[in-house]
Amino acid sequence: MTRAIVLDGYGPPGVLRLGETEVGAPGAGQIRVTVRYAGVGPTDLAIRSGRLAARFPGSVLGFEAAGVVESTGSGVDDVAAGDEVAVFLPGLGGYAEQVVADHWVRKPSTVSWADAAALPASGEAAVRVLDQLAVSSGETMLLLGAAGSVGTIATQLAVARGVRVVAAVRPDDFAPVERFGATPVDYRSVPSDNVDAVFDASGRGDLAAMVALAGGAQRVITLSDPRGPALGVKLSEVVPSRVRAALETVMSAGLTLQSHSVVPLAETAVAHSRLEGGARTKFVLEV
Repeated sequence: MTRAIVLDGYGPPGVLRLGETEVGAPGAGQIRVTVRYAGVGPTDLAIRSGRLAARFPGSVLGFEAAGVVESTGSGVDDVAAGDEVAVFLPGLGGYAEQVVADHWVRKPSTVSWADAAALPASGEAAVRVLDQLAVSSGETMLLLGAAGSVGTIATQLAVARGVRVVAAVRPDDFAPVERFGATPVDYRSVPSDNVDAVFDASGRGDLAAMVALAGGAQRVITLSDPRGPALGVKLSEVVPSRVRAALETVMSAGLTLQSHSVVPLAETAVAHSRLEGGARTKFVLEV
């Protein structure tokens, strides 16, 4: 057993409590990690509330973490006990002192522990959608939710590819996205010029308008808007075979991340409450 933040049913942040969970030995192609920091993402809040419970069952939340390898399963030869890693956990489990992972990347010495824990889930999503949209130099991409964790990473990666990024954000986020090389527009309005692709990282935009703007749904992708499929918009999902490459990309890219706040594992419910109250920061749990 290992100490973890577990769910007592679904509902408000109060359903999160400090308890224990079973973490077995790593199987073939897996590693067991002693977690130092774990990231908190918006999807965690949706699962805890019950809105995504059917899609992500389980008693311990957390898609991303960073820590030290405790042991490895058969077939693992790129890391060993004692190595520092960041892990992506599509099946959750990061809010714990230990976790078994299928997807990992070495933590560079130049990346802090908190940053390493904040990168995997958002970074994987950013790389995945940019690749699925196949945006290339000279094209224009509209990015909804550009000021969030995924959007911040996606903007920097897209600009590095030579893509013109039009960032739909609140007016008070204009300056931050401009620093990353994007052209800001008010999220309440639709740009008047056509775009080649649309990356919906917010799940709250007018997808019908985005499809019209892009000249069809073929190059519009959303991370979380359930209305997408009805409009022909792809709801992007993890591609396991491409996770490692995505993690290596974001961990070595020298990215500037969204500001984050570090709280103790025992105060996870506080982090959830503050995020639901409108806090505009990335929370990282110190385990």
